[in-house]
Amino acid sequence: MGRTSRCLLTAAAVVGLSATAVPAANATPGSGVSGVTILQKTIGDTEYIVQRVTIQPGGTSGWHYHTSDAFGIVEQGELVHYSSDCAVDGVYRQGQVMRERGGPDSVHFGRNPGSTPVVMLAFYYEHKVGTPLTVDAPNPGCDF
Repeated sequence: MGRTSRCLLTAAAVVGLSATAVPAANATPGSGVSGVTILQKTIGDTEYIVQRVTIQPGGTSGWHYHTSDAFGIVEQGELVHYSSDCAVDGVYRQGQVMRERGGPDSVHFGRNPGSTPVVMLAFYYEHKVGTPLTVDAPNPGCDF
C-alpha cells in the first residue's frame, strides 16, 4: 500500500471517539457523540478504517485513547482538544487536520464548545484486527 493511500485511510480512522469503545474503571464516557464507519479495509491482521464522527454542541468525547495512531479532518464546527495534563493542545476548525498518537500514554479529551455540531473524518491506520479503536479512560485529574 502506498504512502498516500495509507495517509488517506489513516485520516478516515480518527473518528472512532465513541464507536467501538471499551469501558475502563472510573471511565469518563463521552456525551453527544456518534460515529459511522465509512470505509473499512483489512489487509492481513491490519485494518484501515475511516469514520465520520459527530459531536453535538456541548458534547464531549470523554477521556480516552486509541489503540493505533489516527488522523482527523474537521469538516464542520470547532473541536477543542485537551491532553492528559489538562492543557488545550489544539483548537481545530473546518479543514484542519489533527493527529492523535495511539496507546494508553496518549489519553485525550475533545469538546464541542460551539452551537453547531462538530463533524470530522477520522482515519485509523495500521490498526490491529480484533482490538478496539477507542478505550475509555479515567479523568487524569482535570477539573472538567
